[in-house]
Amino acid sequence: MDCHARITIDPAIRSGKPRVKGTRITVYDVLSYLAAGMTPSRFSPTSRH
Repeated sequence: MDCHARITIDPAIRSGKPRVKGTRITVYDVLSYLAAGMTPSRFSPTSRH
């Protein structure tokens, strides 16, 4: 998996923090969710919860 193809930085969005391309979810958010025990399906931008 090429993680760099899925991560983007835009100074106008979320203060330029690295985020998942096409979303406003930051890499920090993803890592925090995983560290807290959340499964990827719970915070996936494609999930329908």
